[in-house]
Amino acid sequence: MADKKGNVSSSRKHTLKSCMLAVAKDLLEAEALEKVKERERYMDENCPLLEIPHSKDDLVDLCTKMYDKINVIDEERYNLEYKAVMVCNEVIDLNIKIIDMRGKFKKPALKKVRMSADAMLQALLGSKHKVTMDLRSNLKQVKKDEKKEDKDLRDVGDWRKNIDDKAGMDGRKKMFQGDS
Repeated sequence: MADKKGNVSSSRKHTLKSCMLAVAKDLLEAEALEKVKERERYMDENCPLLEIPHSKDDLVDLCTKMYDKINVIDEERYNLEYKAVMVCNEVIDLNIKIIDMRGKFKKPALKKVRMSADAMLQALLGSKHKVTMDLRSNLKQVKKDEKKEDKDLRDVGDWRKNIDDKAGMDGRKKMFQGDS
């Protein structure tokens, strides 16, 4: 059954899909719980519970300590932001260099190559397929029937004779008499 591909029934596909979705749901829930635990652990390590002292001197000491911590964190944030901007600028510069490198080389103009249909098929399909393409043999044979009226129209004869016959009053009479 491993040799044949695509011979799985729709019910089996549905069962496999539902099992995969159930496993993925469990993995996502476990990952979300892990993130919550990691966040709590980080907060416990870096942000201890605040104990507000009652005396003025203790409050001033607490404020100076917090101010110092804020300065340290602000410096770290500034450094990380600066590094991120530098990396973005470097990526932009590299993209510009890539575009410049592409522009230096001219693409050669393609030459027209005359190929027969057989040669084109052989080039596309390779040498293992011998395909001959005789398009004329596949065409439908049509016999052309010539109508008698068409022959009469073509055999008008000498145009000068027709004009001489129709010249003058006799010719006009003949035209009207010939129609009726």
